Amino acid sequence: MVKRIIGITMSLLLLASLNSYACTNFIITKGASTDGSVMVSYSADSHVLYGELYHWPAKTYPKGTMLDIWEWDSGKYLGKIPQVEQTYNVVGNVNEFQLSIAETTFTGREELGTPNGIMDYGSLIYVTLQRAKTAREAIKILTDLVEEHGYASTGESFSICDKNEAWILELIGKGEGKKGAVWVALLIPDGYVSAHANQARITTFEYQKKNDWFNPKQTVFNSKDVISFAREMKYFDGKDSEFSFSDTYAPVDFGGARFCEIRVWAFFNAVKSGMDQYWDYAKGHIKRGAHGYATNRMPLWIKPDKKISQIDMFKFMRDHLEGTELDMRNDIGAGPYGNPYRWRPMTWSVDGEDYVMERATATQQTGFSFIAQLRSWLPDAFGAINWFSVDDAGFTVYVPMYSTITKIPRPYAVGNGDLMDFTLESAFWVFNMVSNFAYTRYELIYPEIEKEQHRLHTSFVRETLELEKKLMEIHEKDPKLVLREVNNYSNQAAERTHQEWKNLFAYLFTKYMDGNVKTKQEVPEGYKYYAPKVQQFELSDKWKRLIVNDTQGKVKVIKEGE
Repeated sequence: MVKRIIGITMSLLLLASLNSYACTNFIITKGASTDGSVMVSYSADSHVLYGELYHWPAKTYPKGTMLDIWEWDSGKYLGKIPQVEQTYNVVGNVNEFQLSIAETTFTGREELGTPNGIMDYGSLIYVTLQRAKTAREAIKILTDLVEEHGYASTGESFSICDKNEAWILELIGKGEGKKGAVWVALLIPDGYVSAHANQARITTFEYQKKNDWFNPKQTVFNSKDVISFAREMKYFDGKDSEFSFSDTYAPVDFGGARFCEIRVWAFFNAVKSGMDQYWDYAKGHIKRGAHGYATNRMPLWIKPDKKISQIDMFKFMRDHLEGTELDMRNDIGAGPYGNPYRWRPMTWSVDGEDYVMERATATQQTGFSFIAQLRSWLPDAFGAINWFSVDDAGFTVYVPMYSTITKIPRPYAVGNGDLMDFTLESAFWVFNMVSNFAYTRYELIYPEIEKEQHRLHTSFVRETLELEKKLMEIHEKDPKLVLREVNNYSNQAAERTHQEWKNLFAYLFTKYMDGNVKTKQEVPEGYKYYAPKVQQFELSDKWKRLIVNDTQGKVKVIKEGE
């Protein structure tokens, strides 16, 4: 039988990890997108992650070269592995061959989280991106790295996508003294979408005795011992056909549903009708059946009611559970100005009862996020765009960074400031200035930001299409010119965004400082200067009553004679 890990108590214990590694991936296959592109999103959400765009240029290395591995989260040195002779250009989480890899951490069974190797999940992503050209090749390289050098992280879900296919790979270590990991990878059917958000989601699958890596008909890959190891550990004793990866190695509990699966539900609900049938599950009501498996889970993938564009993806990343009973703008935690954000910790207790703050897709602690757009009909030289952003996805702008660029724009470059080193030259800090100011009076300020987001996003979509028409005409004749053009465009778009957001902060701060809303007035003839128009908005009756009740009459006007 599966050893069940359920209940709110365990959820609370796991939240330290969830707060550090809380990320979200949405995956769109070719047949589910408006233009035939494969898309994958990723929000890297951590209170200690600085938003910057990583870059590894393509290089050749002498035989025998060794590669140092540093843990992505902590910066800790883990060891060395052999370097390959040729690596590929990588911009963020997308490489020059239109391969993208993203992740979310699900932790899983505590006893399996003991590091027994030198390949952490971050290193697996970025080393693999430098070595693989396709998703299938990436799955092989990534799992071979784990097998050869051991695994140094807890449970992980990977989105592995190229210009033709989209895969989910879930992997977890084997615990103290056991090298390697158990894992399974599934191909998402074309025309469908999927997602994961810090909860393992692969359940039953058709076990493969052999991984025929480059057989296009094979849609499942797995480690040979993915089921036998579970039997060895006394996690599972049923038939192979009944085995569920998630229910065995990372059973969903209240926290897995309410903090993690609810983000998947919000995305699915935005693209397909009928998802209300899973609302109770997303809120944390888990029903269990044979082997202790959850019986009311959402499907791993769904077919959307209509096809999805990159503009749609930008919108999905901004979700705060709007329109649901858990809409974060509507309860008392939103304050008087409808703020859909909750400061940490996510769990709290009062009068002996445990309570939670909601964890929506858009969150304040995002370091960076991206949407990779991978397009099979375009040459690799300009086929993939890493739509890259920093800070809270609800307030950010996704800037088109082509995956072949060799110059990273200064506002997004590594080393331009850090989490304790403020600089106006960094996009991360400028976007944080805007978002943190907007948190104070969300319902008034955010609509102005949303307008600017839409303006820049639509202009970037239009401009990239125009640029790519030009590049199609010259790419075979002059590949160097293509590289120069994509470098120039991505850098100009980034610099423009950075400046636009500095201007936006100046405008918003001037207009909304001190709790007023000021509008500039023309100076009438005969005046040296003329004061701006000032509006002061009253609190809602709801908040007035809360103040009255809390102050118990202390703020009431005293009438004469009373």
